[in-house]
Amino acid sequence: MLTSICGINWGDEGKGRMVDLLSRDFDIVCRYQGGNNAGHTVINDRGRFVLNLLPSGILREGVVNVMGPGMVIDLKHLCNEIERLREGGIEISPANLKISDKAVITMPYNVLQDIMEEDRLTKATGKPYGSTRRGIAPVYADKYMKKVFRMGELLNTELMYKRLPDIVVWKNMTIKAYGFDPVTVEEMIEYFETYGKKLAPYVVDTGLYLNSAEEAGKNIMFEAQLGALRDIDYGIVPYTSSSSTIAAYAPIGAGVPNLKLNNSIGIMKAYSSCVGEGPFTCEYFGEEAERLRKLGGEYGAATGRPRRVGPFDAVASRYGIRCQGADEIALTKLDVLDDYEEIEICTHYELDGKVIDDFPFTDVLDKCKPVFEKVKGWHCSLAECRRKEDLPKEALDYIRLLEKLCSCKIKYVSVGAERDAYIKL
Repeated sequence: MLTSICGINWGDEGKGRMVDLLSRDFDIVCRYQGGNNAGHTVINDRGRFVLNLLPSGILREGVVNVMGPGMVIDLKHLCNEIERLREGGIEISPANLKISDKAVITMPYNVLQDIMEEDRLTKATGKPYGSTRRGIAPVYADKYMKKVFRMGELLNTELMYKRLPDIVVWKNMTIKAYGFDPVTVEEMIEYFETYGKKLAPYVVDTGLYLNSAEEAGKNIMFEAQLGALRDIDYGIVPYTSSSSTIAAYAPIGAGVPNLKLNNSIGIMKAYSSCVGEGPFTCEYFGEEAERLRKLGGEYGAATGRPRRVGPFDAVASRYGIRCQGADEIALTKLDVLDDYEEIEICTHYELDGKVIDDFPFTDVLDKCKPVFEKVKGWHCSLAECRRKEDLPKEALDYIRLLEKLCSCKIKYVSVGAERDAYIKL
């Protein structure tokens, strides 16, 4: 069984929480794209953990975790993340963590590039992209320029170090143009020697490993970072990530393009949230936004930035479900709406005086206005609900309305951050 866990909206839907829960039924969890530019927060019986690079299955004993070739890996960040988890009692070894030899290494100069460009945009236009400043766009750009280093090169640094000087000269042309001091070959070698050698024992051909696992009948979960609206092709360009967050990319980014998914589980919140810049049609402002933000604890796991928030957006969610090919949905954070007597839902957009149902091209999103519908809230705590029968009628009605608006079955509902705080419908 090959299953993808993917975000339906702007990211931060609670994928890590659901991967941690559902990984009990899987032998392998594989991250297939992105870098340390997003975070998955997981709370279970072992504590509270924030994961940026490691697959969320790392918190489940007996699960093998794979970091695929579609990822970009900051060596220093990954070493620190592993150490932080070990301090929390999580065992990490080459037996339960395997890193693709084809995954790309995020370099210190990529991080510098990201910072320089965001600062330039902020100063020149006042409109930065909202990058996490962790080098993700620059390293993916370098990948397509074919001027990167891959994890497999850590197993034979001699050839890598021969290529390094030419790439440093090329990169410094950009760095100096921004008015910054150039990086040195020695600094980059120190980066590889300090952090790369620690990670070399984990590096394998994940394609061979996953193909063998599939042939042996193992259950494999593919874990995405961010959501459909942050995809480089289908998202709200340019306010996206620089990788493909789409479920169809999972086998490619994992190293097994020959395999096909059996199931796609989409994750979406019971309301909307968005980190960073770009159009966000259903956004709340002022006290209304602050109330929902505080109730939901909506602050970025990777950056700590306050997330923009709003009511559930059916237009964006329908689009995300189509992009992800979602067969079923896990609805998260329903309990955040416990205190609301009335709950708003964005059912349509209005564009140039016309009501539209389909998510439009990015350039016209800023002209769209949300069309809201209000429904009755349940105004009581869902924290102890563990069965469908435990839910108040109004909460079940809300779930069924979202199903109807999105034309997709909601199979799981989370009513708390803890591992067991969910309902299977």
